[in-house]
Amino acid sequence: MQSQEQDISLLIEGCLANNRKAQEQLYRLFYGFAMSIAMRYARSEADAADIMSHAFVKIFKSMHTYDASKGTMYAWIKRIVANEGIDYIKTQSKFNPIELEEAMAPSIDNSVIARLEAEDIMDMIKKLPPATHAVFILYVMEGHTHKEIAVKLNISEGTSKWHLSEARKILKQTLQLQTE
Repeated sequence: MQSQEQDISLLIEGCLANNRKAQEQLYRLFYGFAMSIAMRYARSEADAADIMSHAFVKIFKSMHTYDASKGTMYAWIKRIVANEGIDYIKTQSKFNPIELEEAMAPSIDNSVIARLEAEDIMDMIKKLPPATHAVFILYVMEGHTHKEIAVKLNISEGTSKWHLSEARKILKQTLQLQTE
């Protein structure tokens, strides 16, 4: 692990010196990791590639702001890619201001979920409406609170709760159709 940290440090130095070879190596090193984050926000690989290209431009332009004492390069890159994913979703969708204090969580039979592959579940999530997809990803996969989501997406907490409830409802319906 120590060796990888040293290698990353050398790549960072190269990127700061605007060395194209170091940038390419950093890109190759973090591509799979970053793409897995981008795919959470995208509906297709092409959309994820757009998110990635914007994210890596930001990564290289803001490399001077990376501080290893505050976290790993993985965490820093994850934050940038996730923020690009959120920006992408904002441009793709309109959020309807819906206020709800409590949203009912539909129950889903665990035996149905057990029969599905992770890829199948991700495909269902990608088919959610854009705003609902964004809230679901941020809440369930990224672990944000409704308050944090409201700030990130410029919506109310109630709207965030509604979108999460709607995502669960749609996913439950989709899962039920899979078992029929």
